[in-house]
Amino acid sequence: MESLIKFVQDEFVATKEFPEFSAGDTITVFYEIKEGQKTRTQFFRGVVIQKRGSGASQTFTIRKMSGTVGVERIFPVNLPAIQKIELNKRGKVRRARIYYFRGLTGKKARIKEAKR
Repeated sequence: MESLIKFVQDEFVATKEFPEFSAGDTITVFYEIKEGQKTRTQFFRGVVIQKRGSGASQTFTIRKMSGTVGVERIFPVNLPAIQKIELNKRGKVRRARIYYFRGLTGKKARIKEAKR
């Protein structure tokens, strides 16, 4: 049964090509917003907290600071509204899910850049 579901998802769900990124990387996601009849492109730049799932149901969480308030947003990888993803900076972290990043502020919240 699970293989049948995976087969249907692979055949019928359109996948887009995005750059490879992981937790700790700083990325910019450009996505489309519909307001009535008009559509506009908005971007969300932040640090990837986690990547979760596989295949068509994969999601990733991005965190940014808006003033003094932390804002997190979860994006499905196959969201049709996503236009493109830019990789701004590769980060060097030791974990796949950096939830501890939520509690850090100021200079402690900096992530070292990876030498790749």
